[in-house]
Amino acid sequence: MPEPRETAVYTHGHHESVLRSHTWRTAANSAAYLLPSLGSHMRILDIGCGPGTITADLAELVPDGRVTGVDRAPGILEQARATAAGRGLANVDFAVADVHALDYPDDTFCVVHAHQVLQHVGDPVRALREMKRVVRPGGLIAVRDADYEAMTWYPASGGLDAWLDLYRRVARANGGEPDAGRRLKAWALRAGLTDITVTSGTWTFATPQERAWWSGLWADRTLASAYADRAVEGGHADEAELRGVAEAWREWGAREDGWFSVLHGEILCRKEA
Repeated sequence: MPEPRETAVYTHGHHESVLRSHTWRTAANSAAYLLPSLGSHMRILDIGCGPGTITADLAELVPDGRVTGVDRAPGILEQARATAAGRGLANVDFAVADVHALDYPDDTFCVVHAHQVLQHVGDPVRALREMKRVVRPGGLIAVRDADYEAMTWYPASGGLDAWLDLYRRVARANGGEPDAGRRLKAWALRAGLTDITVTSGTWTFATPQERAWWSGLWADRTLASAYADRAVEGGHADEAELRGVAEAWREWGAREDGWFSVLHGEILCRKEA
């Protein structure tokens, strides 16, 4: 088994403002491109499962199969286990793992799924090679990642422009690639995958409730999460600048005409039989 080579630092951490976003994610709003390909008997590996909401949904969709959720952070797996237990799921388990060196034999899973993972890892091509190794011939690798530079909003906001510039600088300093969505196909080709279906999807936040939720979690994340700490410690921003960005988020969230769209790249790769 190859040794792990993780060199990136997870930019967001697991502050409450981060988990507020992660626990909102479902298979329907975050993996719709994969769902038509699922069968009830499939064995699925969910990489970077976080608090387990998507993992639990996948387990419900393969009642005669099994889903394994893995994450590099042991602490978050306790929440994932609680999520699955609360829904009475018996066909799901969780483990600590590094996507660069998965502790599973070749050709183990029918589907390997990763949502918002490759933007945070040190070697996304190696990660995709590992996914390819552990998926069965004829099986699927499903990957979805946001593309920060492609995010767009209304009305124009210098404060949100500053947020985007700051976030991309911090993420890259941590060893990740915040504009991963547009790179997924290129990374898959470099990993030796050839049967690749490429799509894109969006999240849109425009209602008063959506704006309040999205702006609030980013305002809080800007001030109190691991991302905020890394922005200051890395010399990318000072406390005053972070407060200005957080205020810009809250001002945008209060706008009746506010609109925000997050673009995601998606790839569905079938391993050669």
